[in-house]
Amino acid sequence: MNFSKFGTRLTCDAGILSLMDDLGDARCSGEGEMIMMGGGNPGYVPEFHQCLRQHLADISEDTQAFRNLVGAYSPPQGDLAFITSLARLLSKEYGWLIEPENICLTNGSQTAFFMLFNLFAGQFADGSRKKICLPLAPEYIGYADLGLCDDFFVTTRPKIEYIDETFFKYHIDFEALKVGEDIGAICVSRPTNPTGNVITDEEVAKLAALARKRDIPLIIDSAYGQPFPGMVFTEANPHWDDNTVVCLSLSKLGLPAVRTGIIIARKEITRALASMNAIMSLSPGNFGAVLTQRLFDSGEIIEMSREMMTPFYRQKMEKAVASVRKACAGIPCRIHKPEGAMFLWLWFPGLPISSLELYRRLKEQGTLVVSGHYFFPGLAGEWQHTQECLRVTYSQDDNDVARGIDIIGREVRKAFAEIGR
Repeated sequence: MNFSKFGTRLTCDAGILSLMDDLGDARCSGEGEMIMMGGGNPGYVPEFHQCLRQHLADISEDTQAFRNLVGAYSPPQGDLAFITSLARLLSKEYGWLIEPENICLTNGSQTAFFMLFNLFAGQFADGSRKKICLPLAPEYIGYADLGLCDDFFVTTRPKIEYIDETFFKYHIDFEALKVGEDIGAICVSRPTNPTGNVITDEEVAKLAALARKRDIPLIIDSAYGQPFPGMVFTEANPHWDDNTVVCLSLSKLGLPAVRTGIIIARKEITRALASMNAIMSLSPGNFGAVLTQRLFDSGEIIEMSREMMTPFYRQKMEKAVASVRKACAGIPCRIHKPEGAMFLWLWFPGLPISSLELYRRLKEQGTLVVSGHYFFPGLAGEWQHTQECLRVTYSQDDNDVARGIDIIGREVRKAFAEIGR
């Protein structure tokens, strides 16, 4: 069967497809048979889920509320009660000059980025072509195949800061970063997926200035960050202005299945996205917005993020780091300084096999991770570093994570031992 260019592009052997297939296959076969350290599923926070269960029970008892949950389309912009509560909360908490018209909901963040990237990059009516600039590599695996044309992304190698014998940190190399006429938008995740890096307030300010100078938007993917779910373990302030697009999500709060993405931007952008929503899916789903609206109306979501989510993930991160130190003692291994999100980014300098081969060996041993080579879309030239890294998720059961890290250490040790044979 022949597919169009669009169909061929969206049915390619994408890294994000491999990741989601692994998650789905493991669920179907029984997660107990596989240690799940590859995907971005959030951890189970009992207090948060109990709160949502009570909200759902209350909604189920209210005829009108239940109809809003499942029985009526929202406007293409999304549920207005939720959007109004969120705009009021962000204005009060951070002083952002936003109104409900500055917010648009989408059916998940992945859909949001598909729309945003192709809104600002690709082929233009005047015949010009523009790209998305990712100023810091490595960057999120899910971006790589969202463009509707080739040569869609451009990125820059980071500067590497060696913090001590264990930790390192990527920084944006502003001297090498080029934002020319062929760039339609700048995008960065904060915290960064896959590394857990949180670019500094100074780096954000420099990116914002570059974007404004070029009259293009700065897109900040804050799916793991502030103001919610707040998986940030270092000093960092949320940023928004009328030239910035902030993307949020309900997924990492513990609601990945409800597929609720949130975009905060100037009104002409949100109007364009609402139009795209109407054409692609009539409207975004109501479930996540209606289920959580009470938390946003009261402002509880901010307190929950600070007092519940941040400590929960910080503790899991610290346990995972301790496991890596133990399992990888005596072999070349560095950890990107874990400043946020739910991942450890492991670098094995001089790894004698590719990260993809290491992924395959680990999968055979019952441990799912993600090969690091997927996380460098738009990087020009060869860089051995891209073949020496793994993304490891620590959001699941601590004992399973420790067992998985032990298996990683064992397999990496075997790979280095093969050199001397």
